[in-house]
Amino acid sequence: MHAAVLEMIYNQRNEIKENWSEKMTLVRNDVFKEKVPKTLFQDTNEEFAALIFNSFDAELEDGRAFLRSFAEKLIRMGWPLSYFTKGMQTFRRVVLESISSGSEIPSKKMYETFYEIEEWVDEMVNQLVDEYSGSWETTLHQQRLALKELSAPLIPVFDNISVMPLIGTIDTERAKLIMENLLDGIIEHRSQVVLIDITGVPVVDTMVAHHIIQASEAVRLVGAECILVGIRPEIAQTIVNLGIDLGKFPTKSSLRKGIETGMELTKRQIINV
Repeated sequence: MHAAVLEMIYNQRNEIKENWSEKMTLVRNDVFKEKVPKTLFQDTNEEFAALIFNSFDAELEDGRAFLRSFAEKLIRMGWPLSYFTKGMQTFRRVVLESISSGSEIPSKKMYETFYEIEEWVDEMVNQLVDEYSGSWETTLHQQRLALKELSAPLIPVFDNISVMPLIGTIDTERAKLIMENLLDGIIEHRSQVVLIDITGVPVVDTMVAHHIIQASEAVRLVGAECILVGIRPEIAQTIVNLGIDLGKFPTKSSLRKGIETGMELTKRQIINV
């Protein structure tokens, strides 16, 4: 930014800051659905204003780092992006009003001065938007990974025996996830027997059965035994009507019976005391 413009802003720093703080009261009412404590809002405005003025002196990368740190803190606090954008827009209006009211800049250079301020504010707003976008993308990515893990977990229930409870429909993408979690989980938990529980799967058609058969074959190839459990009468009837062959691996009607079979396969048994 031009040295004369910077000097003018510095000379009117207190006035600009005071006017900006007053106008930010309206922003507080517009931006926040729930009231933010007055002291917290004022303290944050003080920090925001200091950051803006310090950015004039800081190197480009340092200024961006300060802004990033401030934005990340408020993102964690749940403050909306509109607080930043409206805050910067308000700051721009206050600066332009101050310059136009008591300026010694020749009128022919006034347009250039306004353009410089606009460009500087836009650059800060763009960085803030990028910070918010990056934060949301990271959050969504982490949530997506968590949902994937929860959608097909392999849970160890006894030594060498694990269960994968499946709930909801199984499409091609989820089938790939099931396969990955199965194979990784077998190695991690050293499972010898894996029970795939389809009690929560509403429909078993040819495609779903194909995915289950593929998963069981993969389990067998890594040296474990796969047992399909939770076959309800209506599911059994559908499988028969479709001519689906599940004879390559054991099937049980309930998880309890599957666990009993898994104990036998690992040379153990459940004893009633």
